[in-house]
Amino acid sequence: MRTTSILVDDDILIDAGTGVADLSINAMMAIDHIFVTHSHLDHIACIPLLVDTVIGMREKHITVHATRETWQILKDHIFNWKIWPDFSVIPNETDPFLRHQEIRVGETIDLDGRKITPVPANHTVPAVGFQLDSGRASLVFTGDTTSCDALWETLNRIENLKYLIIETAFGNGELALAKLSHHLCPSLLFEELKKLQYFPEIFVTHLKPGEEVEIMRQVSSGVTRFNARPIVPQQMFIL
Repeated sequence: MRTTSILVDDDILIDAGTGVADLSINAMMAIDHIFVTHSHLDHIACIPLLVDTVIGMREKHITVHATRETWQILKDHIFNWKIWPDFSVIPNETDPFLRHQEIRVGETIDLDGRKITPVPANHTVPAVGFQLDSGRASLVFTGDTTSCDALWETLNRIENLKYLIIETAFGNGELALAKLSHHLCPSLLFEELKKLQYFPEIFVTHLKPGEEVEIMRQVSSGVTRFNARPIVPQQMFIL
């Protein structure tokens, strides 16, 4: 029942929702990089708490990799001295503990051979997904998105795509709400999967709490049209 956060190795987070709270303090201290898909609370809630927890126990700064628009939202509404201290100017503006690295769709960040590339997404606020590429294989995490042709055009160019983690937030009975909030439901998911030219292993995430069983039943009943086996991610991925 945690919100979105993916730990890559020991030092990278993809989003920082309440799943971060499952980490020990020692594990939190190892985080050097946070890649943010978008600014909604379920994806950024633990950034201020993580920073506040480790700031007195490590000297190295933490880098937030986010689009210019997402970073500005975080500065305006979280790190504004009203909701939380602005760690991007602490202890000073020239050497802050929390630093921003602007990211753009299609531009790869290479962290010691671990290549992370923002991919297109379509949500109610500026948003991206991420491709994680070890060289041997790639994983794509869509973040929050609804129908997005540019996403599938990008995925179809990834020759070593092994895993796809994609959201399906609502059941088909809430199709109108899914469209309004720029999320997917099983019927929309199937329409999007038709745009894939081949199938990696597909994992479904971001299911509405309390409705997971019904959403996955709807996914399972329609997935026979595809050479895929969507399941909820509960394991470590080896790239």
